[in-house]
Amino acid sequence: MAVVRSVLIVAVTSARIELGPHHAQEGSFLFKSVCTKLFVSALALMLLLPALSASAAEPTAPQAPAASPAVNLAPSARSAVLMDADSGTVIFDKNSHDKLPPASITKIMTMLLIMEALDDGRLKLTDKVSTSEYAASMGGSQIFLEPGEEMSVDEMIKGIALASGNDASVAMAEKLAGSEAQFVNMMNEKAKQLGMNDTHFANCNGLPVADHYTSAHDIAVMSRELLKHTEITKYTGMYQDYLRKSSEKPFWLVNTNKLVRFYTGADGLKTGFTNEAKFCLSATARRDGLRVIAVVMGEPNTKTRNAEVASMLDYSFAQYTNYSIFKQGDSIGTVPVEKGQVAQLELTATHPYSVLMRKGAATGDIRHELQLDKNIKAPIKIGDRIGRIVVYQGNQQLTEFEVQSPITVEKASWWTLMKRTCAGLFS
Repeated sequence: MAVVRSVLIVAVTSARIELGPHHAQEGSFLFKSVCTKLFVSALALMLLLPALSASAAEPTAPQAPAASPAVNLAPSARSAVLMDADSGTVIFDKNSHDKLPPASITKIMTMLLIMEALDDGRLKLTDKVSTSEYAASMGGSQIFLEPGEEMSVDEMIKGIALASGNDASVAMAEKLAGSEAQFVNMMNEKAKQLGMNDTHFANCNGLPVADHYTSAHDIAVMSRELLKHTEITKYTGMYQDYLRKSSEKPFWLVNTNKLVRFYTGADGLKTGFTNEAKFCLSATARRDGLRVIAVVMGEPNTKTRNAEVASMLDYSFAQYTNYSIFKQGDSIGTVPVEKGQVAQLELTATHPYSVLMRKGAATGDIRHELQLDKNIKAPIKIGDRIGRIVVYQGNQQLTEFEVQSPITVEKASWWTLMKRTCAGLFS
């Protein structure tokens, strides 16, 4: 408002000076005309000022080095997304939050819960899984489990990852949760934890059913989480294998994702098809340390689906590279745990941490900080958030990674705490 008043005063004064004392009559009309125009201009400026002020006050969020909006890498897909697996940076997006049926891509969440159970000791690869009549009754893609038939967890994962076995998915769901319905509750809870706001699961295998949907974005998110369990690509990257090897009729498994054979660096992740969902794929490939995830939904046929995903992968490897923050196995730091059975946690990178950069971009001023949550106190469960790694370039934040507890830490006994205190006094 002060700026407007100043403009008016200066302009009016200038008009009076220009008119002078000898042009009072004809100058009067001209002066009124000038004032009218100035008033209209000032009013317009007053209306613009709030918008300009608000724009200046809002901080600009760091922008991902994403693809040009003109680039349409998946013209035939109903929705698609291309994401850097390490940082979660989106490179290309097409209707990625549309809620759509995912078909067998659902099994990415099923495999994620299986891998988590293996990590925390609730399952072993050698554990036997018995097939219920319900599991054996599943239609669609299957490994033809018989009621009462037993297979190891390792074999069941192969059946899910390669052959997209609906029966194997249900058998594993029942093994982990007691029933498919309870396992689906676990799936939805995990989706909520991951921020998958476009998702609701109604079964564990993706067979057509009401109220079962997700989005390309959410598929990329759960794919990224699954890939943190690096051993999963041992299964998803395998092109063929056998089940029931020692029987009279070994069952030949061939990966439904043909890119793992024909695209250099591809080692996953999951295909899907139903009449409703059309042809879907969440693919991942790694080259020169850069791993990307390409998701397409609603493609018209297998050939188009694979070609467009290959184009998405080609684009990312041609345009981008990553700047490594931590390699798998690197030490991240230590975290003190108040009143814990262990006094501190040793943090090690369980998967690579990096930021996505355009090829040729400057990287000299990239730095990172480990920022721990306040008052980290026992008990702590494995996977609980305890801090974050924040990556900056200069003063601009590029990305951040959540840091989770690598183990469960129970509360220390009174005796343990006393011994620790005494040791501290005399050390």
